[in-house]
Amino acid sequence: MAWGLTGFLVGLLLAQAVGRILGLRRRNVQKRLQLFSELGIESKSSPKIIGFFHPYCNAGGGGERVLWAAISALQRKEPNIVSVVYSGDIDATKEKIIDKVKARFDIELSPRTLHFVFLQSRHLVEDSTWPRFTLLGQSLGSMYLVWEAMSYLIPDLYIDTMGYAFTFPVVSLLGNIPIGAYVHYPTISTTMLSRVKSRAQGHTNSEAISSSVLLSQGKLLYYRIFMYYYAHSLRQAHFLMVNSSWTKNHVDSILRHQDTLLDIIHYVTPLVILKVLFRTRKDSPKEALIVYPSCDTRQMAVFPLEGRERVILSIAQFRPEKDHLAQLYAFHKLLELYPEYRGSGPSAVKLVLVGGSRNIGDATRVENLHMLARELGIHDQVQFVVNASYPDVLNWLSRASIGLSTMVDEHFGINVVEFMAAGVIPVAHASGGPLLDIIVPLGGEPTGYHATSPETFAEAFRTVFTLPQEAEFAMRQRARTWAVQRFSAEEFEKGWDESGWRKWLFE
Repeated sequence: MAWGLTGFLVGLLLAQAVGRILGLRRRNVQKRLQLFSELGIESKSSPKIIGFFHPYCNAGGGGERVLWAAISALQRKEPNIVSVVYSGDIDATKEKIIDKVKARFDIELSPRTLHFVFLQSRHLVEDSTWPRFTLLGQSLGSMYLVWEAMSYLIPDLYIDTMGYAFTFPVVSLLGNIPIGAYVHYPTISTTMLSRVKSRAQGHTNSEAISSSVLLSQGKLLYYRIFMYYYAHSLRQAHFLMVNSSWTKNHVDSILRHQDTLLDIIHYVTPLVILKVLFRTRKDSPKEALIVYPSCDTRQMAVFPLEGRERVILSIAQFRPEKDHLAQLYAFHKLLELYPEYRGSGPSAVKLVLVGGSRNIGDATRVENLHMLARELGIHDQVQFVVNASYPDVLNWLSRASIGLSTMVDEHFGINVVEFMAAGVIPVAHASGGPLLDIIVPLGGEPTGYHATSPETFAEAFRTVFTLPQEAEFAMRQRARTWAVQRFSAEEFEKGWDESGWRKWLFE
């Protein structure tokens, strides 16, 4: 009797859910016609719609450059395709975003085939909303956020360009449409699991956790369960692009991830319903395709290689993982070891931090960095440039001697590519994209330096500032040559097209 009642209630809930989904799809027909009317497009031509899920599209970072470069190329090559961006930037307008893209990236966008769906629930994917169980909270928040997006408009092809894989099951259920993704950084990785297992403190593993055996074991279990669902979500994609060898290695490993014990638990408990939601497609991708991010190097590649100022330049959003604290400590160590670089004389060195501030959290981090610079006694030689325009960024790139990146396991490092194209010698953390893809030898000769600690960063700075003039010029030239050849906008567009998105859109 109890089982029969339970079955009846579950069936009733499923019937209601199916009804809502079918109603959503029926209403979508009218919403498509309304969109075409707003854009002045003849619906008789049956234009296709590609939806880009990018809640922070107005942030002005490297991930946003990829989004806008893809849409710009789409508008040039496929004028009959409408690009819809699902954004949480409710304080912006279509016109303001287009203007900012032009100012920040020098990328032209046509308003005729571009539309924005502004989402009201972006706070659900903010890390500040989830001080505990952040990964889980943000992932569940993204599922609600994409439900809101699909309620407004279901596209013909859905592409996530921010790394919200947990949206895939929802899109598949509501829209039954092909799904693609450009992954900048896996939400969880085997590296994160190993850090918790070894109880190593870091950005994703606080001291409170790493110092406790019990809490570390609990977090390992949490990560194991999260990895299980993340892998199932990724497998619902029809095609996957990644930005570097480091990201590909991790994503490919996640696609192969299996957990027999959790499989059994799901099949013999009511959790079996989640297996339906997170079902794996038979033709799911077995590996991801590397498509290096677009870097428009045309303006940077003409900057003079000689006469550079004694400036160490950082270009990175003021997000915690970018580790601006490490930059201040490295600069402090340089001045401590080599006091001749202090002051305002001809040998003095300056650290300039250029970056975007997206929200109150970022603004607070900037204030904390100011305070740390004062505590370290280096504030007079540190300059912060927040939310700089693209011309301002180019100006600093044309003047600086060294480009600094301290993020550990940086997924790619488009800022490092920009350094090299501009003739700025890069010094980056020895991990991720900068180690495997970007700062690599050209013709057997170095194109920059890697470091792992304040001391090694300081020594790398010292090495650059003491290079003989001829060797310095040659390194700047090698760095530029490699960046321009390997990471051009043309190479990005070629890789994007090789992902097979056309096949899924037009089949």
